Amino acid sequence: MALAKTMEPLLQGNSAIRKMFELGQEMAEKYGKENVYDFSLGNPVAPVPYEVKNAIISLLENQDPHEIHGYMKNAGYDEVREQIARHLTRRFELPYEKEQVLLCAGAAGGLNILMRCLLDEEDEVLCFAPYFTEYNAYVSHYKGKLTVVPVKEDNFSLDIGMADRLIRRKTKAVILNNPNNPSGVVYKEEELKALAEMLREAEERVGHPIYLICDEPYRELVYDDRTVPYMPGLYHNSIYLYSFSKTLSIPGERIGYLAIGKDVEDGEKLMRAATIAGRTLGFVNAPSLFQKVISECLEVKVDVGFYDRNRRLLYTELTEIGFSCLPPEGAFYLLMKSPLEDTEAFQKMAEEEHIIMVPTDGFGLPGYFRLSYCIPFETIEASLPAFRALWEKVKHRQETDVEQKDSDVKNQKIL
Repeated sequence: MALAKTMEPLLQGNSAIRKMFELGQEMAEKYGKENVYDFSLGNPVAPVPYEVKNAIISLLENQDPHEIHGYMKNAGYDEVREQIARHLTRRFELPYEKEQVLLCAGAAGGLNILMRCLLDEEDEVLCFAPYFTEYNAYVSHYKGKLTVVPVKEDNFSLDIGMADRLIRRKTKAVILNNPNNPSGVVYKEEELKALAEMLREAEERVGHPIYLICDEPYRELVYDDRTVPYMPGLYHNSIYLYSFSKTLSIPGERIGYLAIGKDVEDGEKLMRAATIAGRTLGFVNAPSLFQKVISECLEVKVDVGFYDRNRRLLYTELTEIGFSCLPPEGAFYLLMKSPLEDTEAFQKMAEEEHIIMVPTDGFGLPGYFRLSYCIPFETIEASLPAFRALWEKVKHRQETDVEQKDSDVKNQKIL
């Protein structure tokens, strides 16, 4: 088959998230949806805010269809960009104008636009483990290299010293996902200030800008009165990337934006390039109707309490059962450490109980599983007996492994 060579690794590394999601669908057809506990996909089920529905109806009934569904400037409707600029200026107390805002097809569209603008062959992009598994595909698509900073498993904070050592002349950008997918960690202001200082020093060392791409689709999903620091206020070469997928529970609509502040080096040129890149990549423009919709919903937020209720139930119950889990601080993901060294065996045991989880090897974190708790509360409740049965299987396997090791030791002594 005359398939491009660059597609082969993408075929082989097809997202584990999607694989598990598809497995969940197959099992639901076989056993019934109510008997399968699918924690695979970050597909939010919190109610879509009524303001979104009202905006759609109002736009369709009261505005010219040719304008709603037609072309506009590739960067987006001027009035929408103006509203977003004012929103950012008011919220974060940094001046933005519409020329610094580009509407894009979700955060993924924005990331691809930025990779197209910044990367030449063999250029490097740094990110911190654990990281959203698709980053590797986005970077490699433009012949770049994703350099991963290993995770600090003791507290899952940023290893800034290691990141500094990994920055080289070929490093063009750093991606920071805060709150983090898949860990649910919210990075603290003191470590982000340290990151900003390190990047400033690294820029002087390598002799060119290092752009910090702030990938923040989960910014509004934080718990226990935490806040997410705004990185463009801490580091001059920050590019802010936002999606409404999680905030408004509309992931399928593919709508977001990127903002390049006045302090970003070569920011005007980068924005012009981003506008052209969106067109040449085939996006042409962000979905027209939903540009208009989000302009009327900039202050609307998802019901965080919906996810907090799920978070508390899942974390409390799983840790009481015996599983080791990282307490989620933001987003809607929980990390569970595999209780068995053989993670494939543990995953198979879970599937036997109709529990679908995503192994995090592809997130740069082997030995863990991600559970998306953006599902109905009732599904989590219904899954708890299955998790208890899974834990019993784990204990039996652990006892068997100990017995096998003891037997091996005895046989070794005899030999």
